[in-house]
Amino acid sequence: MRTTFIVARRELGGYFATPVASVFIVIFLVLQGALTFNLGNFFGRGLADLNPFFTFIPWVFLLLVPAITMRLWAEERRLGTIELLLSLPITNAQAVVGKFLAAWAFCAIALALTFPFVITVNYLGRPDNGVIATGYVGALLVAGCFLSVGAALAAVTKNQVIAFVLGVAVCFLFAVSSYPLVTDFLSRNAPVLAEVARRISVAERYQGFTRGVVSLRDLIFFASFIGFWLFLNAVIVEHRKAD
Repeated sequence: MRTTFIVARRELGGYFATPVASVFIVIFLVLQGALTFNLGNFFGRGLADLNPFFTFIPWVFLLLVPAITMRLWAEERRLGTIELLLSLPITNAQAVVGKFLAAWAFCAIALALTFPFVITVNYLGRPDNGVIATGYVGALLVAGCFLSVGAALAAVTKNQVIAFVLGVAVCFLFAVSSYPLVTDFLSRNAPVLAEVARRISVAERYQGFTRGVVSLRDLIFFASFIGFWLFLNAVIVEHRKAD
């Protein structure tokens, strides 16, 4: 674990050594503010809660998280530094988990910087802060899912644009797989796939957290989802190293 955290610290420092961190955080905060208070009709609803904030956050992550992950492995492959990294006395798993933890910590920092939103709703009324807390936990888990997917796909190519497009496309599938438009279509043509789509939907599992419900089943789903994609990431890195 010590080696994994060394990799994570190196990667996290890399974010803040370039304008990437500032640009991502500013865009994230501006988008969430605009969507929550304007498109989400925050003041017109007359309710002191963060439901609009949590409603939009998976879609903001859908666009921004692949922008983080596209450089995790694609940049290493383009610059040729992946050989140097993997020649160090660390395993593929340690490198994969370290990079993932760094990206996840970065998303956690971005989420933490939205604390003025929490202060605002508490100033305007008496919200259920327990629900807000579970909503943040759910948002962080959604970020973890999208990060694990994006990181695995970024290991496939050295082109960051391709890594970004692949990340957005696959994460989008997991985000909308439980929507009626998708499930109704699958129910008519492939009922088994409709049930599978509901079960693998990240957005569907996230909804419970926004209502203040934290179930063991959902926690196991998120842990399994992230674990699967990290395992796949390690397999891809190993395969690409052998090329």
